[in-house]
Amino acid sequence: MSEGLDTVVAAETPEGILLELRPAGLTARFYAFGVDWTIRLMVLYAVAMVTGLMGGIGLAIWIILLFACEWLYPIVFELASSGATPGKRIFNLKVVMDNGLPVTPAASITRNLLRAADFLPFAFGFAIASMLLRHDYKRLGDLAASTIVVHEPKPATHAGIAEVSPLTPVIALAPRTQAALISLALRAPRLTAERVDELAAMAAAVSGDAQRSGPRVTRRVLGVAQWALGRRS
Repeated sequence: MSEGLDTVVAAETPEGILLELRPAGLTARFYAFGVDWTIRLMVLYAVAMVTGLMGGIGLAIWIILLFACEWLYPIVFELASSGATPGKRIFNLKVVMDNGLPVTPAASITRNLLRAADFLPFAFGFAIASMLLRHDYKRLGDLAASTIVVHEPKPATHAGIAEVSPLTPVIALAPRTQAALISLALRAPRLTAERVDELAAMAAAVSGDAQRSGPRVTRRVLGVAQWALGRRS
């Protein structure tokens, strides 16, 4: 069902759980980078106003802060519970390992140290080229560290499978169709409302709503999923 609607990368955790990751593209990551760059610039400017009055010691403090903002800023935030810098959080992005698990210290350090290589030949040329050529939008640092920047799903506003009434399908359901409907219903609470509507529209024929979409159609499709699970009232 999910094929063709957006870019999805399948990842399997060590426990064998299959996850769907939505890689963040160049535009979203550029905006996030712009926010983080602005934050660091403002901090450096504010501190410079104070340390400028302290002579050589002040200059040393400012240089140390410059190093921290450039190299430690992303690492500290990526290793926090959110897995994202402030800029990434604003745009609902986060850094995870290829298997969907939280990024490790070694991976975060690796991906950020390689920003120097990503910057080459100028203005992050290698990073942009790599992201445009790959379906998972990884830059060189991500490739080396086995990390990926993904969109973090927002809480869904759609009703889950337990909140809809069973609905008898208008067409015969093949086993593969039944499995797809049940999978959609179980995943619905973890997806955005828009995404659930998109997927439900692809299966709308089972409820007699072919070529239609929207919350009402989604509830009816989820109702057919209830029926597929053997619930009749």
